[in-house]
Amino acid sequence: MKTDSAKEFEFTARDFERVRGLIYKRAGIALADSKQEMVYSRLARRLRATGIRSFGAYLDALERDAGSAEWESFTNALTTNLTSFFREAHHFPILADHVRNKKETLSIWCSASSTGEEPYSIAITLCEAFGTLTPPAHIIATDIDTNVLNTASSGIYTIDRLDKMEPERAKRFFLKGKGAQEGMVRVRPELRQLITFKQLNLLADDWPISGPFDAIFCRNVMIYFDKPTQSKILARFAPLMKQDGLLFAGHSENFLYVSNAFKLRGKTVYELDSLNGGSRLASARRQER
Repeated sequence: MKTDSAKEFEFTARDFERVRGLIYKRAGIALADSKQEMVYSRLARRLRATGIRSFGAYLDALERDAGSAEWESFTNALTTNLTSFFREAHHFPILADHVRNKKETLSIWCSASSTGEEPYSIAITLCEAFGTLTPPAHIIATDIDTNVLNTASSGIYTIDRLDKMEPERAKRFFLKGKGAQEGMVRVRPELRQLITFKQLNLLADDWPISGPFDAIFCRNVMIYFDKPTQSKILARFAPLMKQDGLLFAGHSENFLYVSNAFKLRGKTVYELDSLNGGSRLASARRQER
């Protein structure tokens, strides 16, 4: 990568390779060559915020202190959080059909919640499926990025985030802001009470959650991982799922190429594959715990 003398900070090819190595080790994110400008733009903000005058010195500081609070800001800066309410809408009727006749309390994990649109869409789906604002369900919503989790936990959005939502649905599940809050909406408190937000790194040895889950949403996050990392994560999903649990993937993700524990149930929807040992693996690992 050529150094651009017009830039505020020098950013060499070695700097970029160091960033790639650090974020891969920390969060499993595999940065492509095409992401060099994005990396510069996002991390230059961290240099300004910390007062450090070079990428080399900034990366040196990170490597010297594995427990530094700056690691969180570094990771937050390099994660992507494109989301919307009811994104990939075909998943939600499938979820509704899957849970509607269940008798026990439901447990669902949204493993990349971003700013909250996905877990709130899940909560709305459950409310509609059971015909009540208090369905028998609990949703765990996690993300590696603490900034987006703060937004998600607040449940406050600009009103234009609801532009593609049916007016009646928006009216039922969101409260319009008034006065100084005009132009904003907040999710109803009943929705917020269905969800627990937690920070979770999918690469961490310990996950602060426990199954079994009726459904796991892992949409549009695996695309940032290489295949060995994808395979490792999917192997850890299997024992957290109920025998009939569903795994929802993103539109550009195909888990069949990286794991034989799952089989395709529908368009980007998977279930445990008993023929390939997925159900047996799930049962055995639950018994171990």
